[in-house]
Amino acid sequence: MNRFIGWALLPLTMTVSAWSTGASAELNTLTVTNTTPIGSYKAVPYVRMEGFFTGQLDPGAENIPDLDKAARGTNGRVPYKTRFILIAPKDPRQSNGTLLMDIPNRGLPISHAFYNSPRTRPLKVGSLDPGVGFLEEQGFMIAAAQWELGQGMETPTFTDAEGKTRYVEATGFAAVRDLAQYLRDHTGPENPLSGAVRRTLAVGYSQTARFLKSFMLNGFNTVRGQQVINGFHLVGGAAGQLPLMASGTGPGSVASSTPAPPNLEHRGVHEAPFPYAEVLAKMQSRNEPLPRIMVTHFTTDYLGGRASLTRTGAQGVAELALGPEIRMYDIAGAAHLNLRERSPDCAELPGQLDWSPPLRAQIYGLNRWLAHGDEPPTTAVMPLRKPEADEGVFIEPRYLPNATVLVPQTTADGNPIGGIQLPDVAVPLGTHGRQNSPLTNSVCRLAGTYKAFANSKAEREAKNDARQSLEERYPGGLAQYVGAVREASDKLVAARLLLPNDAAVIVNAAADDKLFSPTPTLPIFRSRGNLYNCPYDATTGQFQCIGGNK
Repeated sequence: MNRFIGWALLPLTMTVSAWSTGASAELNTLTVTNTTPIGSYKAVPYVRMEGFFTGQLDPGAENIPDLDKAARGTNGRVPYKTRFILIAPKDPRQSNGTLLMDIPNRGLPISHAFYNSPRTRPLKVGSLDPGVGFLEEQGFMIAAAQWELGQGMETPTFTDAEGKTRYVEATGFAAVRDLAQYLRDHTGPENPLSGAVRRTLAVGYSQTARFLKSFMLNGFNTVRGQQVINGFHLVGGAAGQLPLMASGTGPGSVASSTPAPPNLEHRGVHEAPFPYAEVLAKMQSRNEPLPRIMVTHFTTDYLGGRASLTRTGAQGVAELALGPEIRMYDIAGAAHLNLRERSPDCAELPGQLDWSPPLRAQIYGLNRWLAHGDEPPTTAVMPLRKPEADEGVFIEPRYLPNATVLVPQTTADGNPIGGIQLPDVAVPLGTHGRQNSPLTNSVCRLAGTYKAFANSKAEREAKNDARQSLEERYPGGLAQYVGAVREASDKLVAARLLLPNDAAVIVNAAADDKLFSPTPTLPIFRSRGNLYNCPYDATTGQFQCIGGNK
């Protein structure tokens, strides 16, 4: 087992090799319209490039409904165009060799909000601010590729029998595939990453985790027998797919809606196959090379996204085998949205759990898995149970009569059991992970809740709160609390579910927590010629003095 000692362990300079260029790649073009320096990381200058990518598709060779009805160019192919943002070392040979395809959620890039967010000021989805600079310090090349109608993707169109303009939206799958392949394979000077890409990962969040699942299911990850994306990090996708294969009438995408009140029976999202092993089995039946997959669920994904179906499928409640190419991680107590401030529209304070540290450990582990063959941490999921009638859980839809939606088991305090237990949950100051209300408000529902414990026994009794207060849980005060946080952090680092740099930040935050008064310190004093050592005993809350003549 590797014991990581920090973030920046992967080499930033690697030997590169040229890739062959397929004929279809020569039909695609990439144009950079703007390049901006964005600073240096580990002494490696990085730049941000923006531009557009055009592709040409052969209707006879693509699994894209209605593509044959769209207008073709003189070569018989159907063109499309999309926007991209590329963040990479100025000299891509100084990268770690890994291209990370960032699949934007409703037009908003997600990679930096996931992997670069600081603890108390999470970056918003859509931000490409450097934050803590994790991705850049690791040497990743990041490409945010637009795929969605109305968000920078210009899809082919055709006129239907009723005279309506329809958009062939499944070209979004092809756009992500073609751009990833171009950045890896095209060796001309037009490619700013020419010869530097040795492996490709893709990250999706919620809507775009479902995009990537459907991308694999519909056969877009293989071109002429060659794998396009080698590893997937699918975060918050719950049990969903993306119904992008249908041609829509615009102006929004056919993939914009999800099952939610008042339409929990919405079709096209919660459709079989649910387990990722079944996704890979379908790919294998087409003789496609299998990628490595990491799936991450938040607690609220089980309550409002039917995430348990990825573990049980649409038949019964028995857990199904994942397969050797798949790891699944539940971040216990985490909300789907990484917010901090309370909205006036929501009944309660949103979830306060910082879920970026385990995501950093996961993308680090996924890259090591592909680059060096290092087996990642074993799957860590929460034990499940059937929901109570009054929990507000989105149960199985009527069109899945043999499915049963399950939810995480919890302690008496309401905190989830199992999964990745961050110190905030393992050594709690409150209860994490329920859905916020009203459930009809998607932001509130996805933001989750955090309910702090009372400070004292008297306070909790006055509030009729059955949960133990802080003074009852941690009679040794700050010293006891910080010690327990350190122990929980060390266990996660040893299991490779947390990187050491993040563990240090978590412990420092605990030591600075204002809920506890600092422990008085009186380590040594002298009296009548005797020297006394008086360490503080967190169990008794007393100083225990030991002394003698010196």
